[in-house]
Amino acid sequence: MKLKKFYWCFYFVLLFLITGKSYSQNYGVTGVKDIKNILPERNRAMVMNQWLEWRLDNIIPELMRREGIDMWLVICREYNEDPVYLTLVPEPNMSARRTSILIFHDRGKEKGVERLTGSFYDMGKWYKSIYKDKKKDQIENLAEFIKERNPKKIGIDVSENWAFGDGLSASFKERLEKALGSEFSSRLVSAENLCIGWLETRSPQELSVYRHICGIAHDIIAEFFSNKVIVPDITTTEDVVWWIRQKYTDLGLRTWFQPSVSIQRSKEEAKKYKDKNTVIRRGDLLHCDIGIVYLGLHTDTQQMAYVCKIGETDAPEGLKKALKKGNRLQDILMSQFKAGRTGNEILRLALKMAKEEGLKPSIYTHPLGLHGHAAGPVIGLWDRQEGVPVRGDYPLYLNTCYSIELNIKDKIPEWGNQEVRIALEEDAAFTEDGCKFIDGRMINFYLIK
Repeated sequence: MKLKKFYWCFYFVLLFLITGKSYSQNYGVTGVKDIKNILPERNRAMVMNQWLEWRLDNIIPELMRREGIDMWLVICREYNEDPVYLTLVPEPNMSARRTSILIFHDRGKEKGVERLTGSFYDMGKWYKSIYKDKKKDQIENLAEFIKERNPKKIGIDVSENWAFGDGLSASFKERLEKALGSEFSSRLVSAENLCIGWLETRSPQELSVYRHICGIAHDIIAEFFSNKVIVPDITTTEDVVWWIRQKYTDLGLRTWFQPSVSIQRSKEEAKKYKDKNTVIRRGDLLHCDIGIVYLGLHTDTQQMAYVCKIGETDAPEGLKKALKKGNRLQDILMSQFKAGRTGNEILRLALKMAKEEGLKPSIYTHPLGLHGHAAGPVIGLWDRQEGVPVRGDYPLYLNTCYSIELNIKDKIPEWGNQEVRIALEEDAAFTEDGCKFIDGRMINFYLIK
C-alpha cells in the first residue's frame, strides 16, 4: 500500500527544506549547516508518523513472509515495554498503556497484513481494536481471536540471545499459553528475527533524511573542536563534554550516551604537566565520541582534532599518515559488506586484508538505527576480534545502517616513535549500491590554534 499523494508531496517539500544542499562523500566540502534546520516537535511527529505508515505497510508484510510467520503478537505493559513496541506505534505515544497488545495477521498477498490491537485503549486508524467487551480478560479475549483466525505460526517475542526479540515477559507467556491451550500453544514460535528485521530495516525516506541527521552531529563536532569552545591550556576535557550536553539541550536533541573527549599526548610533552591529561594542551591529539537522537534515529560518531603548537599550521606528518591508515581500514571493512555475509565473516575477511597491508587493526562495528547499539549483525567487539558467537553469525541485509567503528595503532616519528591510537567512527548505509558513508567521513584532523 502506497502513501497518499499528499503525503509524498509534503515529504519531498519537507526533505528539501531539511537537507538544503547535496551530499558530499568527503565531509566538510559542501559546508552544509544542518544544525540550522532542526524541526520543532510537532513537525517531527508528523514526519515520523509518515515514516511509520510506510514502514508498516511495506516492511512488515515482507518480513513476516520472509520468516514464515502468519501472526505476530507484541504484548507488554506500561513502563515495561517490549523493545519493539514504541517503534510500532505513532507519535506522541510515550509508553504502553496498561496492558498493550499489538497483533499483525498476514492474510496473504491479496488481502495483506491486518493490523489489530487487543489493548485497553483504542489506537484509531493505526490498529483496529478486537477488544470490544472491556469486562473480559484481555488475554482470554486475545486467545479467542487467535482461535477464530486459526494461524499456523504465531510469532511471540522470546529469544535466548537477542534483547530486541525478548520483550514478552514470562508471566504474559504463561498466561497466553494457558488461555490458548495445548493445540494453539504448540504453534507459538520465536519472532526474534522478525523483531530484528523490523528494527534494522530502513525505509527510503529514513535513508535519505539520515544524511541530514548525521550532518547535525558533524556540525556539533566542528563547533566544539574549534577555538570557539577550546582555549589551549585553559579548557578541560570535562568543560567540552558538558558544553556538548548543553548544546544538545539547546537544540532540542537528546543523546543515548554521555559524550566523551580524551587526550593522547607525547611522552615528552606529558613530562611538563601533572594534571592527568584533563587540561587540553598544545600538541595534544584529541578524540571525541558523541551520539544524538533525532526523528527517532541515532548517530554514533568518533572524530579527532590536533591542538597546534605556537607557529604550527597543521598536524605533524606522522599523525596525518596514521589518519590515512585509519581511513584505509574503513575502506577495507566496507568493501567486505556483501548481502548474506555474516558479521563474523566480514570481520575475518577485513582483518585479514588489513594485516596483509601492514596495518595494526581492531574492528568493533555495530548496527545503527532506532537504537544506538542497534539490531542486526555485530561485526567484532573490541575484546572479541576472533568473532562474536550468535550475534556475529547473523547475516547482512540490504537497507540497513552501521557505525563503522574501528582503530589502528601507528608509531609517530615526531613523538619519538610513540604508538598512537587512531580511533574513528562514522555512520554508513548498506544498500544495493554497497556500503557508503551517510555524510562522508573525516579525512583531515580538526585544527585548534
